[in-house]
Amino acid sequence: MSSIAEPRPAVMSARIALATPKRRMHAGELAVDLLRQTLWNIRRNKLRSFLTLFGIAWGIASLVLMSSLSDGFRQGQRKNMSQIGDNIVFVFGGVTEEQAGGQRAGRRIRLRESDIELIRANCPAVAVISPEHKTWDVPARSATNAGRFLTVGVNPEYLKLRNLPVEIGRTVSDADVRDGRRVAVLGASVRKQLFEHNPRPLGERIYVNGYPYEVIGVMSEKEQNSSYDGWDNDKILVPHTSLLRDVPSDRQVYAEHRVYGFLYRPADISKWEEAQRQIREALGRAHGFAPADKGALRIFDSIESAQMFDAIFNATEIFLGAVALITLSLGGIGVMNTMMIAVAERTHEIGLKKALGATRLRILLDFFLEGLLLAVLSGIAGLALTFLVSGAVNSLPLPAMFAGLPIEWKTLVVAALALGTVAVASALPPARRAAELTPVEALRYER
Repeated sequence: MSSIAEPRPAVMSARIALATPKRRMHAGELAVDLLRQTLWNIRRNKLRSFLTLFGIAWGIASLVLMSSLSDGFRQGQRKNMSQIGDNIVFVFGGVTEEQAGGQRAGRRIRLRESDIELIRANCPAVAVISPEHKTWDVPARSATNAGRFLTVGVNPEYLKLRNLPVEIGRTVSDADVRDGRRVAVLGASVRKQLFEHNPRPLGERIYVNGYPYEVIGVMSEKEQNSSYDGWDNDKILVPHTSLLRDVPSDRQVYAEHRVYGFLYRPADISKWEEAQRQIREALGRAHGFAPADKGALRIFDSIESAQMFDAIFNATEIFLGAVALITLSLGGIGVMNTMMIAVAERTHEIGLKKALGATRLRILLDFFLEGLLLAVLSGIAGLALTFLVSGAVNSLPLPAMFAGLPIEWKTLVVAALALGTVAVASALPPARRAAELTPVEALRYER
């Protein structure tokens, strides 16, 4: 006894067209019919459909994840630089390499306090500037322990530039600097060494180079992996007037009002070169060296370094994006191949539909939207995979130079445009091939 097989959705739609030849299907009915046809084809060819979906999904996931990987390292680098300070420039005296103003080359340039006021008066591109005073291996002791630490003389301008947050108590104020008060802010490691069993040593007394200082604050503990003068956890901060009076690095330095160096932030980050040029010209006039003499001043510009790293990461992102686009294109070829096979398998069906009055446009839409739906479903699956991977990675303990896998909206827009382009490019050729078949050759086709 023979069994009657359930008719395929495409045959069902053809029978509907035969029964009601003059009735046009509404847009909603057409969408439901196409969705039913596509899902039936996916179920009928599970392995082929899975491989096709996987190709597009992996291509989209690769595109987004590669971009997120580059952004993660970029943000990690910026976070690392911000541990020292945001958009700051360090300037130190150097040795001249050129003759200027009748003076020989090879002359050492020593910066002074007066240079700071000169820059404030003549360099409008500089927003904030501060001298830098410090003394290494300063003896400090509490009632229970002792050690030798880098002691830094600070002021409010210096604290605006450097990233030295206080977790407990307060930081050095303008009044502390003006009155030369003997107050100190301890780094996290200094606090542990001098006050091992006292996490809040506010008001306690320590002796810095033999002078009594009151502890007014403790800095937040930092997980640094870069520093230009030492770890911030190992420092003691005091007013710079107190440092110069009680712990000068050299008495002659103090007498001549010399500074170790200075740091500044440009008024406009995009014009950092203008700020540097103004400073070279102002100091060149004061110290008698040519502004173009690169050796006269030693400059570490975090803005320039950030731009250099951005250029590296941009090039890396372009390369990784190109690799991901190639992967996505291969997935699109898979969709095209699947749809070509579908056209070959359903040639008789195409002939039947055309014999019943289906237009070339309807056949074109049938196969084009089916291929488009395959690509879109694959893209959605790829984005879901991306968010799962990103969430899993971001929940893990991350190294200092890596900020995880941040997914930016711009990346999603690029991924959507790439997916749309690949989907159209992969679905259109098979659809055009199906639409161009005549009823006679379609019905006579033999597989």
